[in-house]
Amino acid sequence: MRRGRVPWVLAVIALGVQALAGCTASAGQERVRITVATFGEFGYEPLFAEYERLNPGIDLVGRVTDFDSHHKGLITALAAGRGAADVVAVEEQYLPALRHSRDKLVDLARFGARDLAGRWAPWKWEQGVVGDAVLGLGTDMGGLAMCYRTDLMARAGLPTDRDALAALWPTWQAYAEVADRFAARVPDAKFADSAGTVYTAMLNQAEENYFRTADDAFIGDSNPAVARAFTLAGAIGAQHRTAALTTFTQPWNVGINQGAFATMTCPAWMLAQIKQAGGPGAAGTWDVTTVPGGAGNWGGSYLVVPAQGQHIEAAYAAAEWLTAPAQQKRLFESDNILPSQPEVYRDPTVLARTDPYFRDAPVGRIYAASSDAVRPNHRGVRDADIRPIFGRALGRIEDGKQTVDQAWQQAVDEAHAVLR
Repeated sequence: MRRGRVPWVLAVIALGVQALAGCTASAGQERVRITVATFGEFGYEPLFAEYERLNPGIDLVGRVTDFDSHHKGLITALAAGRGAADVVAVEEQYLPALRHSRDKLVDLARFGARDLAGRWAPWKWEQGVVGDAVLGLGTDMGGLAMCYRTDLMARAGLPTDRDALAALWPTWQAYAEVADRFAARVPDAKFADSAGTVYTAMLNQAEENYFRTADDAFIGDSNPAVARAFTLAGAIGAQHRTAALTTFTQPWNVGINQGAFATMTCPAWMLAQIKQAGGPGAAGTWDVTTVPGGAGNWGGSYLVVPAQGQHIEAAYAAAEWLTAPAQQKRLFESDNILPSQPEVYRDPTVLARTDPYFRDAPVGRIYAASSDAVRPNHRGVRDADIRPIFGRALGRIEDGKQTVDQAWQQAVDEAHAVLR
């Protein structure tokens, strides 16, 4: 969610003050205060009010922090043994790092979480499990699509119809060729927002990225999927087909608003980012279609329960309810937060959902189809340390500071240095 949450992109650990028993109710019963920490808005506030109505004596209090501060704060709080919220959202890229701190998180199987496994897509469930322990319950996922500007496509003589356009880019190589056609006709706008978003989408379609599934060994320097994604995305950047805008920054927002680029990979949670940046004036200029390769995932989170809390059973109950099918469906209907549970994203009302801002794009159908085709994507324990290195390398290519080969070699060298 994340909505950039990202978002991702997009979507993870906020730091909350330790929830303590609150004031005494008039009936003499002690009220229990449960703090729920998220990065970015998860759309939870209306749900908190309903949960409190259904559970007298429980107060849910949200704490929202930016993505980096949230996750770094959680890691610090777990190490210190104090300071974490009762329930904490963790974005998928940080979840592997918590394997080292599994003893500081509640094994949710204690409260019956394993009986809920069938709710989630298998790959989503497995990411939250370490051995016999259930560390987190899945919230959303970031099924991938492609958002595009119809006005810029029309200027380039390319299809504006979402199905016809998607037919031009069944693969990422075909997408790069469409970028060349666009550049030849529209000199005052770029085809994509950044090489980094193209690279991320391609990586997230591969089962292994920087680390091997079997033993978590670093393979980023030898994995053909990584090299292929870097080379293609880097070439797009080197050829100035991108606006070289970092996702979720103010220049990126301005680029969306002013039509500085024609396409961007967009998980479901990013639709809200586009609406916010584009404003009412951009309604009807953006549309949504299938991403090259047909599927993928960018972002998505889990709710974990730190063991240091004083009300861990009540915290688990809140996390279980917030991630239940009914709540996942409501969050998609209200905020386009894509459910990670097949029962929900295949629901007829979810499949029928369209979005008027995006020319009535059938977002329910598009994202459900993308989600059904997602394959497990292994994230190593050190993924959060390595992934930004390659992102910065692509930025150097876009800035004209290095060739694709030079940037790749530096990124590989830096990755090895970090892992020593």
